[in-house]
Amino acid sequence: MKKLLYITVNSKPEEMSASKTVGRAFVNRFIEIHSDFKLEELDLYDCHIPRLEYQYFEKRNAMINEEDFNKLDKKQQEEVHKIVKLTDQFKEADMYVIAAPMWSLSFPAPLKEYIDCIVMDGKTISIKENKIEGLLNDKPRGMVYIQSSGGNIPWILRMVLNKGLNYVHDIMSTMGIKRIEELLVDGTGFTEEEKNEAIEKAKDKIDNVIDEVWRE
Repeated sequence: MKKLLYITVNSKPEEMSASKTVGRAFVNRFIEIHSDFKLEELDLYDCHIPRLEYQYFEKRNAMINEEDFNKLDKKQQEEVHKIVKLTDQFKEADMYVIAAPMWSLSFPAPLKEYIDCIVMDGKTISIKENKIEGLLNDKPRGMVYIQSSGGNIPWILRMVLNKGLNYVHDIMSTMGIKRIEELLVDGTGFTEEEKNEAIEKAKDKIDNVIDEVWRE
Protein backbone atom coordinates (compact mmCIF):
# COMPACT_ATOMS: atom_id res chain seq x y z
CA MET A 1 0.00 0.00 0.00
CA LYS A 2 1.23 3.50 -0.86
CA LYS A 3 1.77 6.06 1.90
CA LEU A 4 0.67 9.68 2.24
CA LEU A 5 2.78 11.50 4.82
CA TYR A 6 0.87 14.47 6.26
CA ILE A 7 3.15 16.97 8.00
CA THR A 8 1.69 19.83 10.05
CA VAL A 9 3.59 22.84 11.39
CA ASN A 10 1.33 24.84 13.68
CA SER A 11 1.00 24.87 17.46
CA LYS A 12 -2.71 25.74 17.22
CA PRO A 13 -5.31 22.96 17.43
CA GLU A 14 -6.77 22.01 14.08
CA GLU A 15 -10.07 23.83 14.58
CA MET A 16 -8.19 27.12 15.12
CA SER A 17 -5.71 26.73 12.26
CA ALA A 18 -6.64 27.59 8.68
CA SER A 19 -3.72 25.61 7.21
CA LYS A 20 -4.49 22.50 9.28
CA THR A 21 -8.24 22.74 8.56
CA VAL A 22 -7.59 22.80 4.81
CA GLY A 23 -4.86 20.19 5.21
CA ARG A 24 -7.28 17.80 6.91
CA ALA A 25 -9.87 18.33 4.18
CA PHE A 26 -7.19 17.69 1.55
CA VAL A 27 -5.81 14.45 2.96
CA ASN A 28 -9.30 13.10 3.66
CA ARG A 29 -10.33 13.80 0.08
CA PHE A 30 -7.09 12.38 -1.30
CA ILE A 31 -7.57 9.11 0.59
CA GLU A 32 -11.20 9.01 -0.51
CA ILE A 33 -10.15 9.24 -4.18
CA HIS A 34 -7.02 7.10 -3.87
CA SER A 35 -8.00 4.28 -1.54
CA ASP A 36 -4.68 2.48 -2.14
CA PHE A 37 -2.99 5.06 0.10
CA LYS A 38 -2.48 4.83 3.85
CA LEU A 39 -2.35 8.08 5.84
CA GLU A 40 0.55 8.69 8.23
CA GLU A 41 0.73 11.92 10.24
CA LEU A 42 3.62 13.91 11.68
CA ASP A 43 3.00 16.97 13.86
CA LEU A 44 6.28 18.89 14.05
CA TYR A 45 5.10 20.73 17.17
CA ASP A 46 4.31 17.46 18.90
CA CYS A 47 7.35 15.35 18.02
CA HIS A 48 11.01 15.86 18.87
CA ILE A 49 13.19 17.13 16.03
CA PRO A 50 16.88 16.69 16.93
CA ARG A 51 19.26 19.61 16.69
CA LEU A 52 22.02 18.61 14.31
CA GLU A 53 25.44 18.37 15.99
CA TYR A 54 28.77 17.95 14.23
CA GLN A 55 29.54 14.67 16.01
CA TYR A 56 26.56 12.99 14.34
CA PHE A 57 28.11 13.26 10.88
CA GLU A 58 31.23 11.87 9.25
CA LYS A 59 30.89 14.37 6.39
CA ARG A 60 28.37 16.94 5.31
CA ASN A 61 24.84 15.46 5.39
CA ALA A 62 26.15 11.90 5.91
CA MET A 63 25.64 10.07 9.21
CA ILE A 64 28.56 8.63 11.15
CA ASN A 65 29.70 5.03 10.77
CA GLU A 66 29.01 2.33 13.34
CA GLU A 67 32.39 2.66 15.05
CA ASP A 68 31.98 6.38 15.66
CA PHE A 69 28.33 5.92 16.58
CA ASN A 70 29.33 3.55 19.41
CA LYS A 71 31.55 6.28 20.88
CA LEU A 72 28.59 8.58 21.43
CA ASP A 73 26.78 8.68 24.75
CA LYS A 74 23.26 7.25 25.05
CA LYS A 75 21.45 10.54 24.48
CA GLN A 76 23.49 11.31 21.38
CA GLN A 77 22.85 7.83 19.99
CA GLU A 78 19.12 8.35 20.51
CA GLU A 79 19.34 11.62 18.58
CA VAL A 80 21.08 9.90 15.67
CA HIS A 81 18.45 7.15 15.67
CA LYS A 82 15.71 9.80 15.58
CA ILE A 83 17.30 11.59 12.62
CA VAL A 84 17.57 8.32 10.70
CA LYS A 85 13.99 7.36 11.61
CA LEU A 86 12.61 10.69 10.36
CA THR A 87 14.59 10.38 7.14
CA ASP A 88 13.47 6.79 6.53
CA GLN A 89 9.85 7.75 7.21
CA PHE A 90 10.09 10.52 4.63
CA LYS A 91 11.84 8.33 2.06
CA GLU A 92 9.26 5.55 2.37
CA ALA A 93 6.32 7.85 1.49
CA ASP A 94 4.86 8.28 -1.98
CA MET A 95 2.84 11.45 -1.40
CA TYR A 96 3.59 14.37 0.92
CA VAL A 97 1.30 17.09 2.25
CA ILE A 98 2.77 19.91 4.33
CA ALA A 99 0.39 22.34 6.05
CA ALA A 100 1.96 25.48 7.52
CA PRO A 101 1.18 29.14 8.11
CA MET A 102 3.26 31.90 6.59
CA TRP A 103 5.44 33.40 9.32
CA SER A 104 7.73 36.36 8.54
CA LEU A 105 7.52 35.58 4.80
CA SER A 106 8.58 31.99 5.55
CA PHE A 107 7.32 29.20 7.83
CA PRO A 108 7.66 28.17 11.51
CA ALA A 109 11.15 27.07 12.58
CA PRO A 110 10.32 23.38 13.23
CA LEU A 111 9.86 22.82 9.49
CA LYS A 112 13.40 24.02 8.76
CA GLU A 113 14.77 21.80 11.53
CA TYR A 114 12.87 18.86 10.05
CA ILE A 115 14.11 19.54 6.52
CA ASP A 116 17.68 19.75 7.81
CA CYS A 117 17.24 16.23 9.21
CA ILE A 118 15.81 14.59 6.10
CA VAL A 119 18.19 16.08 3.51
CA MET A 120 20.73 13.30 4.01
CA ASP A 121 23.53 12.13 1.74
CA GLY A 122 22.99 8.53 0.68
CA LYS A 123 19.29 8.55 1.55
CA THR A 124 17.46 11.48 -0.05
CA ILE A 125 20.34 13.12 -1.93
CA SER A 126 23.73 12.14 -3.33
CA ILE A 127 26.68 14.55 -3.02
CA LYS A 128 29.60 13.81 -5.33
CA GLU A 129 32.32 16.25 -6.36
CA ASN A 130 30.23 19.28 -5.45
CA LYS A 131 27.30 17.92 -7.45
CA ILE A 132 23.99 17.19 -5.72
CA GLU A 133 21.52 14.70 -7.15
CA GLY A 134 18.13 13.81 -5.74
CA LEU A 135 17.47 10.18 -4.84
CA LEU A 136 13.69 10.44 -4.51
CA ASN A 137 13.11 10.03 -8.25
CA ASP A 138 13.10 6.24 -7.85
CA LYS A 139 9.29 6.06 -7.99
CA PRO A 140 6.33 8.36 -8.64
CA ARG A 141 6.06 10.91 -5.83
CA GLY A 142 4.01 14.03 -5.27
CA MET A 143 4.02 16.90 -2.80
CA VAL A 144 1.47 19.58 -1.91
CA TYR A 145 2.37 22.60 0.21
CA ILE A 146 -0.65 24.10 1.95
CA GLN A 147 0.03 27.59 3.28
CA SER A 148 -2.23 30.02 5.10
CA SER A 149 -1.57 33.75 5.19
CA GLY A 150 -3.42 36.78 6.50
CA GLY A 151 -3.23 38.79 3.28
CA ASN A 152 -3.60 38.15 -0.43
CA ILE A 153 -0.20 38.09 -2.14
CA PRO A 154 -0.36 39.07 -5.84
CA TRP A 155 1.10 36.34 -8.03
CA ILE A 156 3.61 38.78 -9.50
CA LEU A 157 5.13 39.31 -6.02
CA ARG A 158 5.17 35.67 -4.86
CA MET A 159 8.78 35.06 -5.89
CA VAL A 160 9.83 38.01 -3.73
CA LEU A 161 7.50 37.75 -0.75
CA ASN A 162 6.69 34.04 -0.54
CA LYS A 163 10.11 32.81 0.49
CA GLY A 164 8.85 29.80 2.48
CA LEU A 165 6.83 28.42 -0.41
CA ASN A 166 9.73 28.93 -2.81
CA TYR A 167 12.20 27.25 -0.46
CA VAL A 168 10.02 24.18 0.09
CA HIS A 169 9.49 23.84 -3.65
CA ASP A 170 13.21 24.09 -4.36
CA ILE A 171 14.34 21.65 -1.66
CA MET A 172 11.74 19.03 -2.59
CA SER A 173 12.70 19.33 -6.24
CA THR A 174 16.37 18.97 -5.30
CA MET A 175 15.58 15.69 -3.54
CA GLY A 176 13.99 14.41 -6.75
CA ILE A 177 10.25 14.96 -6.20
CA LYS A 178 8.89 16.02 -9.56
CA ARG A 179 5.19 16.66 -8.96
CA ILE A 180 4.90 19.66 -6.65
CA GLU A 181 1.74 21.73 -6.18
CA GLU A 182 0.62 24.49 -3.85
CA LEU A 183 -2.72 25.17 -2.17
CA LEU A 184 -2.81 28.68 -0.74
CA VAL A 185 -5.25 29.74 1.96
CA ASP A 186 -4.81 33.46 1.35
CA GLY A 187 -6.66 36.30 3.03
CA THR A 188 -7.49 34.72 6.39
CA GLY A 189 -7.58 38.31 7.68
CA PHE A 190 -8.54 39.30 11.23
CA THR A 191 -12.06 37.94 11.65
CA GLU A 192 -13.63 34.49 11.75
CA GLU A 193 -15.69 35.41 8.72
CA GLU A 194 -12.59 36.28 6.69
CA LYS A 195 -10.82 33.11 7.80
CA ASN A 196 -13.77 30.86 7.00
CA GLU A 197 -14.19 32.45 3.58
CA ALA A 198 -10.49 31.85 2.80
CA ILE A 199 -10.78 28.24 3.98
CA GLU A 200 -13.81 27.56 1.77
CA LYS A 201 -12.10 29.09 -1.27
CA ALA A 202 -9.10 26.84 -0.72
CA LYS A 203 -11.27 23.75 -0.22
CA ASP A 204 -12.92 24.40 -3.59
CA LYS A 205 -9.52 23.89 -5.24
CA ILE A 206 -8.72 20.54 -3.58
CA ASP A 207 -9.95 18.24 -6.34
CA ASN A 208 -8.05 20.17 -9.01
CA VAL A 209 -4.83 20.06 -6.99
CA ILE A 210 -5.22 16.32 -6.44
CA ASP A 211 -5.69 15.78 -10.17
CA GLU A 212 -2.52 17.75 -10.88
CA VAL A 213 -0.26 16.20 -8.25
CA TRP A 214 -1.15 12.53 -8.57
CA ARG A 215 -1.71 10.69 -11.82
CA GLU A 216 -1.15 6.95 -12.09
